[in-house]
Amino acid sequence: MEAQVRGGYFKRILEVDLSLRKSRVLELSDRFILKYIGGRGFGAKLVWDNLRPGLDPLGPENIVVVAPGPLTGLFLPAAGKTSLVSISPATGIYADSNVGGMFGVELRQAGYDALVIRGRAEKLSYIWIDNGTVEIVVNEDLKGKGSLETEGMIRRQIGDQMVKIATIGPAGENLVRIACITADWGRNAGRTGMGAIFGSKNLKAIAVRGARDLPVYDVKLLKELSDRAFEGLKKHPYFEFWQRQGLMSVVDYLNHAGVLPTYNYRDGHFDRADKINGYVMEERYKIGDTACFGCPMSCGKINLVKEGKYAGTVVEGPEYETACMFGSNLGVDNFAFILKANALCDELGVDTISAGNLIGLLIEGYETGILKLADIDGMALHWGDEESILALVEKTARREGVGNVLADGAKRVLEKWPGLKPIISEVKGLEQSAYDGRATISMALAYATSDIGAHHARAWTVGKELEMGADWGIEEKVNLVIYHQQARPVFDMLGVCRLPWIELGFSELHYPEFYRAVTGVSMPIEDMFRRSDDLYNLTRLINISRGATSKDDYPPERAFTLPIQTGPQAGKVIDRAQYEEMIQLYYKKRGWDKSGVPPASLKHQFSDKLNE
Repeated sequence: MEAQVRGGYFKRILEVDLSLRKSRVLELSDRFILKYIGGRGFGAKLVWDNLRPGLDPLGPENIVVVAPGPLTGLFLPAAGKTSLVSISPATGIYADSNVGGMFGVELRQAGYDALVIRGRAEKLSYIWIDNGTVEIVVNEDLKGKGSLETEGMIRRQIGDQMVKIATIGPAGENLVRIACITADWGRNAGRTGMGAIFGSKNLKAIAVRGARDLPVYDVKLLKELSDRAFEGLKKHPYFEFWQRQGLMSVVDYLNHAGVLPTYNYRDGHFDRADKINGYVMEERYKIGDTACFGCPMSCGKINLVKEGKYAGTVVEGPEYETACMFGSNLGVDNFAFILKANALCDELGVDTISAGNLIGLLIEGYETGILKLADIDGMALHWGDEESILALVEKTARREGVGNVLADGAKRVLEKWPGLKPIISEVKGLEQSAYDGRATISMALAYATSDIGAHHARAWTVGKELEMGADWGIEEKVNLVIYHQQARPVFDMLGVCRLPWIELGFSELHYPEFYRAVTGVSMPIEDMFRRSDDLYNLTRLINISRGATSKDDYPPERAFTLPIQTGPQAGKVIDRAQYEEMIQLYYKKRGWDKSGVPPASLKHQFSDKLNE
């Protein structure tokens, strides 16, 4: 007998068709819920159901799913996450991105487990969800406005400063394929070009107000579990330091380890990292902390530039990725500049990882003679050139000059300038995030096998491999990658943040307990991992249907050819023969064939309907 879901879900998905200017509610069966859990699971399944041959990611037929999870918005650690899922305009394959804050919580409180958006509005509009009512509001005054400015304008129009809003900036409107979606004044769904999908739909924002209680099967048990969890996190020896520096503490860790991307990933060590680390932030710029819903870790840092040419810049950030990609990766040692670049990207709606990666590529391309002055608008680019870097961000967001090339992302940059192939850091068309894989081959494998491209959120194996060193063989490293790829989707399906697990050792075994208290359903961690494996198979099938092959499962070429230059990992490079052995072992453990293709029978596993 199938388990009965007695809490955790409203069992309702809201679908909005912008072309028809209509909305409807889709009912969910318990069977569907327990198979896909929520969040990224719901999103991937809905994208799979919507696939059509030749689907244009920037066409009205592409959908985007906004999906919190069954734990989002509840009293437990870090329960503020929401997945956005679609087909990427940058890579052409499966895509998702994740945003924290309060936006997904409010969508749940409006009575929905997910939102599906399809079609294209005739005029620039935003979706206004006010509990049980849904309206598509035309507002062409928002055209060209920044992401944060748009938040304020919509709140004033609605007359409620507590409304939660997700927006795009000029980059999204201009169909920049590295555009992000911004919520809660600086929380970003940054990767895979979600902002461009909104722009292609003439959708400037989503505004939500909700007042419904979230359904919980056993409130008393949930409170008992959560009280213990919060208390345990507070006792962790790293907890207080984490609250002080958040993700900025990672700068020193990775630089000392020798895997900090530097000068467009040419090196793994930055000799001026002490000028852009968490201590500099604490001592000179930090003015406050902020957190997503229900999170004691407070990883968000509010920073203010108090003097100098960037004086007055205030931003939530940077996180480690931004500090690295606009710092060491571009040869910059000025933290005030990093804050300025962060704020500019937030307002324009540009992914900081992709932008910092591609700008570094241009600098090295020009430095090595692959690119000429005529290619880059006559800008004599060099490392640490702050004015040129900011200008390139502006040009990218507005599709001006060379920015029109960067705006289309790594895949199309290589089509324009194939000579950059040996020095670009990307996988499957997604610009690599800020961890060097040459000293940790498991991280290279993680990037290469990620279903969205070179992003660390799928598997962050750097720390464990560095800890184990020579004591670990190939099989242990492959197992580590798969374990991360099992655990991390579970967090995204449940709608919680993975940072307590990564940084403070918060065991994944807590989550089946939370899920049982919330839903009344017993789902052991092994069952959650099986659903996670199913999700990875599903997204693999989506990618194969979009033309991806095993040839795409490789780290950047320079990971094999250019040794790390300085620092503790100097001389390290990936051994190609070892990598070939690892990828075949990975396929085998996944149950795929030697070309990385899952069994054909799996397709039938995903043929079920929402309400069956």
